[in-house]
Amino acid sequence: MRAGFPVARRGMVIGLLGGSFDPAHGGHVHITREALKRMGLDRVWWLVSPGNPLKARGPAPLDLRMARARAVMRDPRVVVSDLEARLGTRFTAETLERLAAIYPGVRFVWLMGADNLGQFHRWERWGDILRMVPVGVLARPGWGVRGRVSKAARIFRGERVARGEVLRVRDAPAWCFVNLPMDGSSSSAIRARGEWRG
Repeated sequence: MRAGFPVARRGMVIGLLGGSFDPAHGGHVHITREALKRMGLDRVWWLVSPGNPLKARGPAPLDLRMARARAVMRDPRVVVSDLEARLGTRFTAETLERLAAIYPGVRFVWLMGADNLGQFHRWERWGDILRMVPVGVLARPGWGVRGRVSKAARIFRGERVARGEVLRVRDAPAWCFVNLPMDGSSSSAIRARGEWRG
């Protein structure tokens, strides 16, 4: 395995939670633990991105966001990684293609909050993402209905499965909306309160 890359064995099921994590907070921790439990994942990798193509303002420096993420996410089943910077990928679809080549025999499940499902159709090659890996959507405050009626949810409605653990074994396209007790933490709100300047 390449230096600095997480270790994964053939047959493992790894959840991927991507984002700028600017900053990481208790909501990220909460949905990660719920995904591990409700989807039967072996591990979750946090992919702390170099930047977000959908946001005009760049995030705090990567090393600071990585340090904050490691400070808030303390679980041996979770790896905080700068894989996208190491791979040199900018878009999720590219990252998934590279990971599939580097980790043969490992199953990946893309994880996202329902707020991301609401604007998923704006992501580069979003349809390819849904065809590459199963997707687990985790409830977020205020996004339950909007996420379920989003463009991506409507187009791929026939691929929706009822239970998160099905994503362990079902090939893409497959996605699940997982209802769970919600944590209202928000990176935007933390920044707006001046509690994170990076």
